[in-house]
Amino acid sequence: MNITNNTILITGGGSGIGLEIAKALSPANKIIIVGRNKEKLDAAAKDLENVFTIQADITNESDINRLYDEVKTTFGGLNILINNAGHAHYYTISENSDTYSKALAEFTTNYFAPIRLTEKFLPLLKEQTEAAIVNVSSIVGFVPGSHVPTYSDSKAALHSHTRILRYQLAKDTNVKVFELMPPLVNTDFSVEIGGRENGIPASDVANDFVKALQENIYEIRVGNTGLLYDNFFAASEGAFATFNN
Repeated sequence: MNITNNTILITGGGSGIGLEIAKALSPANKIIIVGRNKEKLDAAAKDLENVFTIQADITNESDINRLYDEVKTTFGGLNILINNAGHAHYYTISENSDTYSKALAEFTTNYFAPIRLTEKFLPLLKEQTEAAIVNVSSIVGFVPGSHVPTYSDSKAALHSHTRILRYQLAKDTNVKVFELMPPLVNTDFSVEIGGRENGIPASDVANDFVKALQENIYEIRVGNTGLLYDNFFAASEGAFATFNN
C-alpha cells in the first residue's frame, strides 16, 4: 500500500504506539491524532510535522459524529483509519473482582468503538482510490493473559471481527483491512504488567507496522507475537502455560 500523501486518523494517538505511528508516518502524510485529553494531544503534536489534533471520546456517539464532520469538512476525506485506542484492567477474576463492569468498559473501547468508527468512516474510505482500516489487537487476542482476562476477551473479539471485515470488504471495495498484533510494549499503558522492564519499544512496533503496511501484510505480528502465534496453534495448551508463567 502507498504510505505517502494519505490522510490518516489514529485514535489513542497522544502517546504510546499511536504516537509512534504518527511520528513514523507524519513526514509524508497528514496525521490526525484523537484522544480524550486535548492538552496531551497538543503536547504530543507540538514538534511534529503534519500532525493535527481532535479531542474526542471514541466511546461517545456524539463525539464520533462530531469527529466525522470535522474530518470531512477540514480534511476533505480519509485514507486510513487506525483503531488504536485501548482500555485495560489488570486483575484476577474472583467473586469480588467486579468482572462485569471491567469487561463492559474494555469491550466498549476495544471492540464496540472500532466497529462504530469503521461504520461511520467507511463511506469516506470507499471514496478513495486506495484506503485501509487498521485494528490494533494484541498478542493476548489469541493467547489470553491471566492477568488481563477480559481485556484478552475484547482483543480476541476484535481479531475475529477484523478477519470477517477483511473478507467482506475485499469482495467489492478498495478498502484493505490490517491487524497489528503487538506483544508487551513499553508504554504508560503497560506499566502495571511489567511493560517498563520487559516490553519492546513502541517505536519498534511502529516501524514494523509501516513496513508491513507498505508490503500489504495484513496480519502484522510484531516481536515475539509471531513465534507465540505459531506455537499456540501447534500446541495451544503448552503455549498458554508458557505465556502465563
